Amino acid sequence: PRNKCGNQKSCPQNYFAFKIISGAANVVGPSICFEDLVLMSSVKNNIGRGLNIALVNGTTGQLLKTDAFDMYSG
Repeated sequence: PRNKCGNQKSCPQNYFAFKIISGAANVVGPSICFEDLVLMSSVKNNIGRGLNIALVNGTTGQLLKTDAFDMYSG
């Protein structure tokens, strides 16, 4: 059986499924999946160099905001 976000195990009830992939240098970009929905990825063109963050409501699971913080340029 397939689990949300491609995880090996399913999550217990009342828990959200997520998967964060950090990427590899400038070859493979990072991605964030939440409840089987890709929130950030190179395909969606909403990632950047540095820290990529998705803010999600912890009660409803609703995506509030995504952003990237470039730690190299300051």
